[in-house]
Amino acid sequence: MDRRESLKALALGTLSVGTIISATGCEDKKGESGSKDKAGDMPGYGRTADEVKRDKALMGEPFFTAAEMKTITVLADMIIPKDEHSGSASDAKVPEFIGFIVKDIPDHQLPMRGGLKWLDTQCLKRYNAAFVDCSEQQRKEMLDLIAYPETALPENSQGVAFFNRMRDLTATGFFTSKMGIKDLGYVGNTPNEWDGVPADVLQQYGYSYDEKTLATCLKIEDRGKLMTWD
Repeated sequence: MDRRESLKALALGTLSVGTIISATGCEDKKGESGSKDKAGDMPGYGRTADEVKRDKALMGEPFFTAAEMKTITVLADMIIPKDEHSGSASDAKVPEFIGFIVKDIPDHQLPMRGGLKWLDTQCLKRYNAAFVDCSEQQRKEMLDLIAYPETALPENSQGVAFFNRMRDLTATGFFTSKMGIKDLGYVGNTPNEWDGVPADVLQQYGYSYDEKTLATCLKIEDRGKLMTWD
């Protein structure tokens, strides 16, 4: 699948609002004290005492083992590889995002750990090696069995469910990162120049700009007679 076509549609179509809010937080510009606090030493972080305590607990101890994180990193980079437009999922720190989100939303923990175990077990049966120790071609062959729910065999249903979750978390982590937002080309609300209602549309509905509007609100460029708001 083409990354530019498929993954952006996936990210925009499947991102959970709750997941995004949990991942990015809602920043209170003033905060409670208007100064730095203990939840990451960020000014205006706006966290309650209980939230600060919970954040410290979530950040303090990892859920995944080093081996599991290595597998997550390889998978994430296969889902969103580096290309000419931007870095890979791991460049955008997606594995770290996933490591945090499974602690923030514990419902992910059992499916993710079970899915990683399932993946390694299947690779050991097929290739006599864990997923990360397989060749690139073997990894692709394995993912082809679980990446397409419509054609996957029933016996691979656990792998399909795991990969769907892994793909969603990867897309969420990437497209809520600074790199991912830049990759989408999203610029938010920015100052712009309006050319006014097109002349053919004005003519179609029998409208026109009066002289006062043209004199006070519009300027007409000499070249092309382009009308733009001042």
